[in-house]
Amino acid sequence: MAIWTKSDRELFALAIPTFASLVSEPLLVLADTAFIGHLGAVPLAGLGLGGNVLGVVTGLCVFLAYATTGTTARRFGAGDPRGAFEAGRDGMALGAVLGAVLAALIWALAPTIIGWYHPAPDVAAAAVAYLRLVILGLPFQLVVLASTGLLRGLQDARTPMAVAIGVNLTNIGLDALLIYGFGFGIRGSATATATAQAASCLVLVAVIARRARARNLPGGGVPLRPSLHGMFDAMSHGGWLVVRSLGLWISLTATTVVATRMGSLILAAHQVANSIWNFLSFSLDALAIACQALIGRYLGAEDPSGAKRVMRRAMGWGVVQACVVGVVLVVARPLIIRIFTTDPAITHLLLGALVVLACLQPLASLVFVLDGVLIGAGDTRYLAIAGLFVVVIHLPLLALVWHFDAGLVWLWIAYGGFLAARGLTLALRARSGRWASTGE
Repeated sequence: MAIWTKSDRELFALAIPTFASLVSEPLLVLADTAFIGHLGAVPLAGLGLGGNVLGVVTGLCVFLAYATTGTTARRFGAGDPRGAFEAGRDGMALGAVLGAVLAALIWALAPTIIGWYHPAPDVAAAAVAYLRLVILGLPFQLVVLASTGLLRGLQDARTPMAVAIGVNLTNIGLDALLIYGFGFGIRGSATATATAQAASCLVLVAVIARRARARNLPGGGVPLRPSLHGMFDAMSHGGWLVVRSLGLWISLTATTVVATRMGSLILAAHQVANSIWNFLSFSLDALAIACQALIGRYLGAEDPSGAKRVMRRAMGWGVVQACVVGVVLVVARPLIIRIFTTDPAITHLLLGALVVLACLQPLASLVFVLDGVLIGAGDTRYLAIAGLFVVVIHLPLLALVWHFDAGLVWLWIAYGGFLAARGLTLALRARSGRWASTGE
């Protein structure tokens, strides 16, 4: 087998810049966690709850990126760049409308939503304060999801990368200014995140509008006014992905609920571990996103053998990357923990939990790559059904951790069971080859 192939070049041409844009959101959370972590366990726990709610909402809306990537890549592969821009434009409009509606609802219901977790009163107050400010950036964030999906489908991962770098530099600077400079605490963290998301949205919209007006597109430039039919089409294409994401976020939210019930100290440590996990997951997911774009393009061009070749190479490289990441995490964990907290009790909890996270990396890599393959292939109905099955496996494991008050390490071991169930369902589908249907 060749060490470096055409498929590898295509994968890494998309995966390397995609890494920067993919980790934008977890880097925002990491920066917030690092700044807030030095203010104490209560604001850190509040950030964990508010961040989980925001994560659930954006996770359910990730179809705006994934469905747009698959649709635009297939149209691009089929020789229809104009249709690709139209699909992306309508997805962006849907993101703006959906984001505005959801932001208004969550702002009004924030105390009730946080109350579902049953946190301590001081933690609840911090979480509500954070959530009501950070949610104002949701419409911008959802437009960013759709716009990056459009660009990836057009095989352009560099533009989202450049914007992501700018977002994170902006967020870090605003965090330092608002949290410590003006003493706004957790409210400063939320304001910084929402402002950075708005800036990234404006930049991406300007870039895409300029490209959509280009005269070299077949039939001239694409009108910027969205199509209601196209918006409904984007929503229908993403329906199964919403169900698939719902299953994932039920498990993730249930994990946070169990951490909350085990006390504010466990919840604070879980927030740090979860932030690190999200960052590592998105770094591994760069190959999966590259697969979405390439699989869609190959299947749109009616080349299923090329799609399968991309899948095999991505799985191999993903395992290599995951093993390296796992080793680095184990060796560097004392230094990594110190970035987020100096609390001895939280540090003790994290030393064991991060070993579990490191051991889960190879399994996570395979899960993410296969997930990206099936999304790129449009096999979302299977992903949705399989995702609900995995939830049924995971929730009893969490119930056992809660019942025995087993602690943070066993909470993450239970998450490993969740990953194993996902891996089994995805591997069975990938092996069958039934996902590789061709055409636009």
